[in-house]
Amino acid sequence: MQLDSGHDELVAMFAWARDRALRWAHPGGTRGPVNVDERHPHGTGEGVYLPSYWAGYAHRSGFYARDFVHQAAGAHLLGLAEANLAMLRCFAASATEEHGHRPVWAFNFDGSYLSIDYRGPDEFVREVPAVFELVECVAALHRWTGEPAYVHDAVLRDYCANAIALPATGQGTGIFEGTASYNELSGEPLAVAGDGIAAQYAAHLAMAELARARGEDGERFEALAAQLRHHYEQEWNGARGFTFDGRPVTGWGAENSWFMPLKGLRDDPAYLDYIDARASGPERPENIEAWTYLPDVFFRHGRPRTAWRWMREIFHARTAPHVAGGLNGDYPEVSFTLVSQVVEGLLGVRPNAPENALTTLARLPAEIGWVAVSGIPIGRGSVAVRHDGEHASTLTNLSQQVTYRWTARFPGGSAITRDVPPGATVTVERG
Repeated sequence: MQLDSGHDELVAMFAWARDRALRWAHPGGTRGPVNVDERHPHGTGEGVYLPSYWAGYAHRSGFYARDFVHQAAGAHLLGLAEANLAMLRCFAASATEEHGHRPVWAFNFDGSYLSIDYRGPDEFVREVPAVFELVECVAALHRWTGEPAYVHDAVLRDYCANAIALPATGQGTGIFEGTASYNELSGEPLAVAGDGIAAQYAAHLAMAELARARGEDGERFEALAAQLRHHYEQEWNGARGFTFDGRPVTGWGAENSWFMPLKGLRDDPAYLDYIDARASGPERPENIEAWTYLPDVFFRHGRPRTAWRWMREIFHARTAPHVAGGLNGDYPEVSFTLVSQVVEGLLGVRPNAPENALTTLARLPAEIGWVAVSGIPIGRGSVAVRHDGEHASTLTNLSQQVTYRWTARFPGGSAITRDVPPGATVTVERG
């Protein structure tokens, strides 16, 4: 992909993120070490790698569930669709009955379990939100690619069916017991956490989408999502989790505070202000990978200026030391998510590859007068999208065989739909 803009910092940000993310990729068939970690800097052997990419600490030879689901959109945009499917199938296949239908947390690039996070079938790292985010990821990648495997592959289908039946409750307070939250640093004895229930809510909506793609009824999953939302709105009363003895936990909790708006479970403006203020203050998480969710939160809720400010802050922090060693920019999630936040966030691209369709929504802060990104892969083709402020949008169909149905949306709710045949360029203006 190529980005052009009159905003020099955005151009530099995208170029750095694109090039840095691609350096984390492994072509299938590459030979390399396995089980590299801080205790085994040279690993414990060698394996033949799957098509894959780093998703986790750079000093460990593998990919992690939490990181993977957040990096997958950026990876697709960078041409790593084959890796996405291979890595997703690893997680899905690991969610065996022996593992309680919960996925293994981390894999070597050859598809074997990463030893530092797996001690045995009853003692491996697991965190509740990842169970459900993987379901959501299946639907999101189907939307980007139109690949039938995301709907019909038996391993993925069984995973989703089993995962959606699991409760959003932790099995213990330690990561090797199975924690309720992605926030590993709080030490709170949470039985259920805001990020877990929010991810469960989003997974039910994803299941409805996948069911319809198979020609099945999706309404039962939407009904279950509605029940979860009602439960949250009526019973949580501002809590971000509950302890094992039933006590509500309030206050700031990073991931278990911001996942509710991230997944659409909570949308009140005052709460978004609270998240921005706390994340900007002395209670900001030390690990930059936590910050990478914040642009997604604010783009989702129509706050592009705040989202862009967080993108800039993350980009500027790339040369600072990471809490676990190395530099912040060495953490793969930083580069992959900046790529997806440009395309899904600033450009507002939402694909529907199975229908050869897409929508766009200009979400440019005032300082970015215009931006254009070419080579955005959707299904069997690719497109270029340009926004000129919030008043005009342009789509160029770069494919040779696909006619895209494009809906250009604008702030305020207006929308214009056009069919764009192969090779054509269409510009629409806000009414």
